Amino acid sequence: MKNKKFKGILASVMFASAVMAGCGSEEGAGSGEAADGKKASYTFRLADNQPADYPTVVGDEKFAELVEERTDGRIKIEVFPSAQLGDEKSVLEQVQLGAIEFTRINASPLAEFNKDFSVLALPYIFESEEHLWNFLGSKKATELLDGLEQSKMKGLAYYDSGSRSFYATKKLKSIKDLEGMKIRVQQSEINIDFLSALGASATPMPYGEVFSALQTGIIDGAENNLPSLDSSNHYQEAKHVLLDHHQRTPEVLLMSDTIWDKLDKEDQEIIKQAALDSVETQKAEWAKWEERSEKKLKDEGVTFTEVKDMKPLQDAVKPVVEKYSKDHQDIMDAIEEARP
Repeated sequence: MKNKKFKGILASVMFASAVMAGCGSEEGAGSGEAADGKKASYTFRLADNQPADYPTVVGDEKFAELVEERTDGRIKIEVFPSAQLGDEKSVLEQVQLGAIEFTRINASPLAEFNKDFSVLALPYIFESEEHLWNFLGSKKATELLDGLEQSKMKGLAYYDSGSRSFYATKKLKSIKDLEGMKIRVQQSEINIDFLSALGASATPMPYGEVFSALQTGIIDGAENNLPSLDSSNHYQEAKHVLLDHHQRTPEVLLMSDTIWDKLDKEDQEIIKQAALDSVETQKAEWAKWEERSEKKLKDEGVTFTEVKDMKPLQDAVKPVVEKYSKDHQDIMDAIEEARP
């Protein structure tokens, strides 16, 4: 087993070397200058696990378009949606090695590499989209991206992922209705403690198993954003949505730090600015998806209840927020300062 694993890692490293050798000219891959004195040309890959028309992929494509345009076609970025290059975990490993140059990932898994990112998954810390984006535009949010360099990743920009709310097969008109319910969550201690604080039973399971679990009653509900509730068809079983917007965890556009270091400063600046300039396109597409999904869900008979008073929820989860934020007070202060 160990020998196989070693061979797999070795193959990835060799592949990474081959990619770098092939994406630039024969000379000057590190300096950004080809043998004839002209700037080197590159063809890079960007991995995304969402479908081709999903808002994050639309953002990816805009980013690639801007880079190609601003380098007169010298740097091309090919976008591979629908997990064509592998699942999130394997893609991240390849990005660290330099075998895949770019990826887009939710901020939550990045806590494995930089614990500061765990704060972004805490419940009810952002009161609105405006509050979130005020923070994401702050110096502290930029420092979070820069901190990924220690893990061989270069954070380029944040993308929108909307807000997560609860949905269930049973009546869900207030947060009290969650008491005793079995709710599927992503595997994390924060989510498990969060659900416990609301009186629900957190049930971690792979996303692909949720639909059948709703059908068979293994779980009573789950939580996600509205486009995911729509695209997953979970609404066919779970007809009750409680819009509490408990998490507003952004997406992150990443580049391999190994590849970043091979580029000259001008190309680095072009890539960084193109990533930032692609954000508005991605956000606009997300807003369209949310509006379209909400209309479809209502047409399909899904009921929505908006939580008006957030204070009881914030009070209930206060111990959870304090537990996971105690070592990250600087980030919590920045989030507080970003309030509209």
